[in-house]
Amino acid sequence: MSAPHDPAAGPTAPGDPDPDATGKAPGRGYLAKDRLLSGSALVGLVVAVVAGITTQPPTLWGLLPIVLYAALALLGMDITVATAVAVISAVLLLLPTPVEAGEMFGASLGEMVTMIGLIIMLGAGVGEVLRVTGVADAIVQSVLRVVGSTSRIRTVLGVMLACLALVASLGTLAGALAIAAPILLPVVARLGFTRSATAAMMFIGGCAGLAIAPFAGSNVAIMSAAEVGYLQYLLYGAGPLAVLSIVVGLVVVPWVQRRTENTGDDYDEADVVAPERTDEGARRGLATAAFAVTLLACIGYAIVTAAGTSFPLIALPLLAIVTGLAGGLRTMTIAELVIRGCATQIKMFLLFWLLAIFFLVVDELKPFDVILATFGDDLSGMSPLLFVGVIALIGWVGVPGATAAQVVLIDEVFGGLAASIGIGVNAWVIVLLFASKIDTYGPFPNGNMVGAMGLARSTNLRNLLVVGWLLLIPASVMYAVILFFEV
Repeated sequence: MSAPHDPAAGPTAPGDPDPDATGKAPGRGYLAKDRLLSGSALVGLVVAVVAGITTQPPTLWGLLPIVLYAALALLGMDITVATAVAVISAVLLLLPTPVEAGEMFGASLGEMVTMIGLIIMLGAGVGEVLRVTGVADAIVQSVLRVVGSTSRIRTVLGVMLACLALVASLGTLAGALAIAAPILLPVVARLGFTRSATAAMMFIGGCAGLAIAPFAGSNVAIMSAAEVGYLQYLLYGAGPLAVLSIVVGLVVVPWVQRRTENTGDDYDEADVVAPERTDEGARRGLATAAFAVTLLACIGYAIVTAAGTSFPLIALPLLAIVTGLAGGLRTMTIAELVIRGCATQIKMFLLFWLLAIFFLVVDELKPFDVILATFGDDLSGMSPLLFVGVIALIGWVGVPGATAAQVVLIDEVFGGLAASIGIGVNAWVIVLLFASKIDTYGPFPNGNMVGAMGLARSTNLRNLLVVGWLLLIPASVMYAVILFFEV
């Protein structure tokens, strides 16, 4: 595997092929893959046109856009482009009039799926305010101060909890770890931790935080799909995974440390020097307190009132305003920061809008009505445990890309069937959580692993991959046991 892109070298242009290790543009392999993707998309669209002309809804041909979508994503096509191709194929199957198509496109803007995309954008905006006000740094330093960093085991716990708290607050793993890394590296370097052990701490804590983040897009999608509140989602889904991760991490990280000590994986002396703090003072402390109190108040209100998925549309701007004002920012500055953060997620919003259109069109094609009419008796006799196990595995090895989009896709495709079999909401929460998040731990390398490695300045992917497996196995067993009693 090639080394992660060095941010200091400047970003690559969107859509451009990544240069290989020699700095040269990709050759035949890339072109062959591009031809395969283009050819597959073209064949799918041609078949959709023919099927659209020769059939009428309800039809099993309505499954074609879903299959095409999955195939293109698995072959490596950009997730947004694959979604756009799937939308086009669905429209070609339905062949609506221009007026009908326009109405569906407009109606999609009010769908819950599009709202999740907007929530993701607002979360990025809040993250930008936390970064500028110094609240993100303060969260990390406060956790380390409380837990302590005088011994190795306390430092392991402190680093994992600091990453957990920051990722849960920001709702994003890569952005939160990027903020935490400059603070954490001098601490672990002084105590002699290796780069691999540090990457493991950051990865485990960050993934646990992402699972419990109250306003993260994927978690909002799970709560919306299962129609549960945050407390129920935490109790049956994310809470057990977060606790298991920290407990296992206290065993796994020291094991990685022992394996990698005195192997050239240590930090340099320069890494021991902590960066200068430029945002100390009462303002940062006040902003941190304001953020913590407002966040807890929002979560408490959502639990008590059983607030729906739309509540983050109010909670996130409120968090940004309260934190920014407490941090001494002007109202216009807060607005500019939120807009700047949101701008980084425009592509994600577009993805969810396309997904909303996709599901509206597929719903008009009614392929699942045909399935239920044909195989309804067989499905009703299927073991609920077998069903949820199959769906969880499909999600695990299924469409890569944004986890929130994956949750929505799995629920739209299989949610109705799950309800007809009698799968309860608690079990469905577990299935969606497992299907969307567990591939972060393995069995294959992924962006979250590489990101944690790069921020910890580690180059040993094998070590972090083993860490992922050591979390994946007990997590799978744990959820299997919970599902056994739930279904």
